[in-house]
Amino acid sequence: MKPKKIDPQGRIFETPLEDIINMKHRLVILSHQIDWSSLEETFGKLYVQGFGRPGLPTRLMVGLHYLKYAYNYSDEMAVSIFLENPHWQYFCGQKYFAHDLPLDPSSMTRWRKRLDKSSTEALLKETIETAFRTKSLFKREVNQVNVDTTVQEKNVSYPTDAKNYNKGRKLLVGIAKKRGIQLRQSYARLGEEMLLKQGRYAHARQMQRAAKATRQLKNYLGRIIREVERSSELLTERERKILTLVKRLHGQKREDKNKVYSLHAPEVECIAKGKAHKKYEFCSS
Repeated sequence: MKPKKIDPQGRIFETPLEDIINMKHRLVILSHQIDWSSLEETFGKLYVQGFGRPGLPTRLMVGLHYLKYAYNYSDEMAVSIFLENPHWQYFCGQKYFAHDLPLDPSSMTRWRKRLDKSSTEALLKETIETAFRTKSLFKREVNQVNVDTTVQEKNVSYPTDAKNYNKGRKLLVGIAKKRGIQLRQSYARLGEEMLLKQGRYAHARQMQRAAKATRQLKNYLGRIIREVERSSELLTERERKILTLVKRLHGQKREDKNKVYSLHAPEVECIAKGKAHKKYEFCSS
């Protein structure tokens, strides 16, 4: 059910918040600039009339969420401070000081689950328009928007040359079998054995032996590439793209740019974060 409207009738034995707070406080001034009626109309569509108990006031919920994210508080902390701060209560539409909690913190979580794309866009739109009205933001300042995003790592294991060479070999061997291309040797057993040796050598810090095993895996891949390439007319467009990608992997060097780090996610890039515990992260921009 839609929220009930607040009864404008005064209370004889209670003092209005306007008489006990600083009306020049930034939250009080800001509350007069926000178009609460448009927000109530927007969020009123989320409720079904005549079904369930009445919802909490829209201004209370919207105001608490504005304050929660403005001060980076949890739901529990926001509700707790609301009970103690009369300026917060005025901002959220209270006429008189509330001595009891008006809602449970879990109500904020359930209210957020009601929001759809248009509702969140309405919140953002009202935030920007309020900034224009208070002259905290000018239209010339939003002609260009710079977005600083958090890096989200891709679901790829740490890319090593040996592992990628072996994976590229298996991809091309699978394509060759599917298209009936006869290979002189698939290196299925030798490739897996050499990859295992390379990992053990690297773990034991026997880097020369590890490098030799990596070169051997690269040789296996080169031979498979040349044999599949001779029969490339049998491949589909998608399989030709895989062949081109594997050739890029085979031919790239350490100093090259735009290297292939993952065959199943070729868009992955290496970002040097400079962190002590993780020097490199592999993600897509």
